[in-house]
Amino acid sequence: MDPRCEELSNVSYANFGLSLLILIGILVSYLPQHLRIIRLRSSYGLSPYFVLLGTTSGTCAFANILVLPKSRVDVECCREVDSFPCVAGLLGIAQVGVQWSCFTVILLLFLIFFPRTSNPLTDDQDDPPKDDLAPSYRTALTVTALSVLHAVVTAILSFWFVYARPEHAQGWANFLGIFSTVLASIQYFPQIYTTFKLKRVGSLSIPMMCIQTPGSFVWAASLAARLGSEGWSAWGVYMVTGCLQGTLLVMGSYFEMMYRSREKRELQSRIAAASRDTVATEQTPLLRSDD
Repeated sequence: MDPRCEELSNVSYANFGLSLLILIGILVSYLPQHLRIIRLRSSYGLSPYFVLLGTTSGTCAFANILVLPKSRVDVECCREVDSFPCVAGLLGIAQVGVQWSCFTVILLLFLIFFPRTSNPLTDDQDDPPKDDLAPSYRTALTVTALSVLHAVVTAILSFWFVYARPEHAQGWANFLGIFSTVLASIQYFPQIYTTFKLKRVGSLSIPMMCIQTPGSFVWAASLAARLGSEGWSAWGVYMVTGCLQGTLLVMGSYFEMMYRSREKRELQSRIAAASRDTVATEQTPLLRSDD
């Protein structure tokens, strides 16, 4: 038996439990974002460039871990080891695949619920958009088309390197990892800018970021333990995204707290004004009767 396959056959239940927990956590962490867009029936507040860079970064990360020679050895080992060690050994690939799938759903929801009216948010607590910050529907279509085209080209090139030029597969995987890291590094800047200009999170989900920010570092550590230093291009991207997403989380939370505080003050002012009007209305007939 291949040494790598023998290593996979000796399953570490601690690592398996952690990997499974991360897999479930990835899926659960994206649900608040999906549900928020669906509930608001609007993707207002999401930067189209954030969606584009996030989707393409996820595509590169998924292709990276699939092309890595070590990952392909793990897949081949499933022919020699039992089902449980096979599943445990492929959880790292499954994690990246689920993350890519979940962000692709965000891309689809971004397009489906893209605001085309002057007041796209149905939530009464959200501010109407400003025209200078609202991208056009053509931009949303362009983002979707570029994401699909990028995925197709990446898949074709990955198949070519794996089956036609396997000696260069590690180099291609490293390129995908570096490219994914670069895209992920700049992914959050358009969203940070959009959130800063809006002073609101819009349809961006704070619970999602609360789960994903610490989860990114845990996930990176899990992949690093599984792939080692050779897989730095696979787990390095999640270290970068964790830092940037944490920045966006702090900014978004601050703006939401400021908005809620302002909303509370405005509500108190309206209640006070209504009370004064009521008192004035009740006293007016009495004053007239005295005359």
